Amino acid sequence: MPKYILIVDHRPGVVTTPMDEWKPDDIKAHMDYYGALQRELLDSGELVDQQALTGPEFAKEVTSDGGPPVVTDGVFPESKEFLAGFQIVEVADERRAFEIAARVSAVPGPGGVPLQQPIGVRRVMDAADFERLHPEL
Repeated sequence: MPKYILIVDHRPGVVTTPMDEWKPDDIKAHMDYYGALQRELLDSGELVDQQALTGPEFAKEVTSDGGPPVVTDGVFPESKEFLAGFQIVEVADERRAFEIAARVSAVPGPGGVPLQQPIGVRRVMDAADFERLHPEL
């Protein structure tokens, strides 16, 4: 079965209030929703991995020409599209990946209002994709 990555970034959807300004009960409902979805996807065998990431103030970028790494500050906080977290799901088809992404998008915000946060969906490349790129290999 194909795998898809569901990309959660910091674009706000319909709720623009930062989470650190939400009421504690709203944060709990938000996290409980994610927890319930995680359990459901684990039980169905569809969840491969799920991670939340630290903020961009902790990000670093590394480059190298083969020598020692050059480490610089990473993504700048002014960017609205820095990666906040992701889920990797292994599902029957793209339609199912879209269904799960829609559930992630509907995570509740303040007052239980669904965030409608945009969720990126991309299929993870597999061996057949690489073969099509380089059939001679």
